[in-house]
Amino acid sequence: MTYMDRRTFLAAAATTVGAAALPRSLSAARSGGGVVALVTADLESHIVAVETATGRVVKRIATAPGPRSIESNAFGQVVVAHSAHGKLSVIDAATLTVVGEIAGLGEPRNTTMHPFERLAYVSEARRGAVAVIDLVRRKVVARVDVPGHARHLSLSDDGKQLWIALGTKAERVAVVDVSDPRRPRLLETVTPPFLIHDVAWAPGGGHIWVTSGTRNAVAIYVRGGTEPMAILGADAPPQHIAFSSSRVYVASGEDGTVRVHRLDGRAVGAPSSIPEGSYNISFAGAAATFGRPIAVTPSLDRGTVCLLRPTGEVQIVRKVARSAHESARPGFGRR
Repeated sequence: MTYMDRRTFLAAAATTVGAAALPRSLSAARSGGGVVALVTADLESHIVAVETATGRVVKRIATAPGPRSIESNAFGQVVVAHSAHGKLSVIDAATLTVVGEIAGLGEPRNTTMHPFERLAYVSEARRGAVAVIDLVRRKVVARVDVPGHARHLSLSDDGKQLWIALGTKAERVAVVDVSDPRRPRLLETVTPPFLIHDVAWAPGGGHIWVTSGTRNAVAIYVRGGTEPMAILGADAPPQHIAFSSSRVYVASGEDGTVRVHRLDGRAVGAPSSIPEGSYNISFAGAAATFGRPIAVTPSLDRGTVCLLRPTGEVQIVRKVARSAHESARPGFGRR
């Protein structure tokens, strides 16, 4: 698998509906009255659309080999990164079809979308950079070098600041100014109290959650801060994070758990058990799911998709591929 911040859904109806602006998190599609999640089938060169009410596979979208990560925006565009092949696929959310490819990237790993413009920011691990992708022209329009192997990244709600983890077990986070969205500028690096894996901006843009690649811990930063305001206990690393408007979902693929927190870090209930290898997690609220909010976490190890209620309770687990890594962001379309 977002989040998945980080880490999402893409909406589609059996009858034609138009593109719509929706918030961050899962890729949903409406099919015959049901919402579906889109996830990568990493070993099988396609994206799987799974109906969340039943777990039924409703469509498989053929792509280039090795779809590793996926993200969507409010404009009905979906980006799939093919890390080993140095390219991106662009999917049209209205038709759930691949409409183009962008080649020549240096091991594209993860993507975050600009909230107001048709732009994507893609981490290039081999190049040690973040590429700015114009999704209308389907080309790289700018890059910013960062001091390490760029991996997970997250953009603030106002579209002005990126945090980028410089590796899967990284010593530092790169902080990049994108107040001019096509001219990114490296501001500084932040050194968390542990080796980090993922970064995720919380709703409202005032806090950033940072997960560990080596410890059972998550740190919370205030925007502009270089020291964590809080460090929380977590299950086995690496962890990934998704947000609703009032809750935080922390997934541990090694332990096969999801823990739910309030935005201030306080735990809510006991952890839920999910399939091992479910590293990434995303959340879609009522606007993206036609009134039925849901979280989704695919398993890299087992090829399952696990669907959870907003409480964190497991609703459905279905095998959909040999390996499923990520899911995408919301938009409307049709099969």
